[in-house]
Amino acid sequence: MSQIDLIKYQALGNDYLVLDMPAPLDQVVPLLPVMCDRNRGLGSDGLLIFEPWSMTVRIFNPDSSEAQKSGNGLRIIAAHAVLDHSAGERFELHTQSATNHVTILSQDGAEVVTEIDIGRPSFRAADLPARFEGEPDRVRLHTPTGDVEAMLVSVGNPHCVVFGQPVTKQRCLELGPVLERDEAFPERTNVQLFEVLHRGRVRIEIWERGAGYTLASGTSASAVAAACMRAGLVDDRVTVGMPGGELAVRMSDEGTLIQSGPARRVYRARVDLADFS
Repeated sequence: MSQIDLIKYQALGNDYLVLDMPAPLDQVVPLLPVMCDRNRGLGSDGLLIFEPWSMTVRIFNPDSSEAQKSGNGLRIIAAHAVLDHSAGERFELHTQSATNHVTILSQDGAEVVTEIDIGRPSFRAADLPARFEGEPDRVRLHTPTGDVEAMLVSVGNPHCVVFGQPVTKQRCLELGPVLERDEAFPERTNVQLFEVLHRGRVRIEIWERGAGYTLASGTSASAVAAACMRAGLVDDRVTVGMPGGELAVRMSDEGTLIQSGPARRVYRARVDLADFS
């Protein structure tokens, strides 16, 4: 076992540990369930692995599974690239699913506000993947706590946007875990409940695949915005309110989703991996 240097960041209360490469990933990733535990470890919603020379990020959930994309994770890495690696005002970040264009809007000490192109949303079931045909407008899912109606959205990772349910933490905790692992989603899914307050504002609750209930999620905010735009419930610019804060999401002329919001460095730590084994 060895020591590693970690940096904690948060974006609207969605917090990640950041680890620069090179690093002993084969040792670190299996320890994430303990390291990310909020009572027995460092506490986080996951781990971001960053390669500064290629501007590439890998995203790991607290259960050690790897995610395709995280909007807050991308904004955190963008802030990290600025604060620790002297990145400029515009650059690209690469994930396993896409290349994302980043614009730095402002910096105030350890907080960096960024605008990130999340990409074009897809409503094709195969893109999540989900066991439905084509691009269904809505699907019906059966759960132990009642049937729900949802829209399927992929923004580089899978989302199940639930319509017509109470937008409460309690209902999110009831539906989230069963929908995440519903047989309709062979690779599991993120889950959101939403309420349209007016054509420019939506409120949501989030269950994150591999992480559970979370205060904020950038891709979830983008997926809900896309679903509401498709359903004609909001305009092409919308503020998405989450328990952790707000993100602005807009549809570009090219049909991609652009989100903007802050990320902040919290602390640095040198960790002995043997302490978590």
